[in-house]
Amino acid sequence: MSEFEARLFGTLLPILEDGDPRARISAYHDMPYAIFRYDAAEEFALRKAVTDLATRLQLKGKRVTRISLAECLAAALAGSGQAQEDWYQAERDIGLAETVETVANVLATYCPLVNLVAERLPTAPDPAKDVVLVSRTGALFPFYRTFSLLEQLKGQVSVPTVLFYPGDMDGAAGLRFMGVLEAEHNYRPKIF
Repeated sequence: MSEFEARLFGTLLPILEDGDPRARISAYHDMPYAIFRYDAAEEFALRKAVTDLATRLQLKGKRVTRISLAECLAAALAGSGQAQEDWYQAERDIGLAETVETVANVLATYCPLVNLVAERLPTAPDPAKDVVLVSRTGALFPFYRTFSLLEQLKGQVSVPTVLFYPGDMDGAAGLRFMGVLEAEHNYRPKIF
């Protein structure tokens, strides 16, 4: 068993199996979510482990909602009115930096990522029954930092939610997205 699997199944799973895990997953009543950090190189192993986690939770009677940020990104780009090939051409024509800025603007303004995630949250949520697993976070690199998403979801999430975060720890509460970007030290959710 890998180090992240030991944390996922040995630490996080027992919390999520609780009758109402919100108090153990977060210290904030209006932010019942946590971050599960893993090394970006372990992405494919993590995806399999998240599927296993969802199955174990369902066997315990939990209703699991999985949200792929890669799918949300694709929906945002499609909603921008540009075909996928247009984005590739834009990178060739205007360069990577301008394309990254344009995609970030789409995710923040024209087709907000927070709205796409909120639309996928459970309807009639029950904190004792529902668990939300948000994965494929690396798809947002380098366009969008998850700190923004978590802050914007504050008050919209009422059930235990876990964001799977590819990156490195920097101190007690700092995270470096994909192990590359400068560390963000403002994360308030509990980091597993």
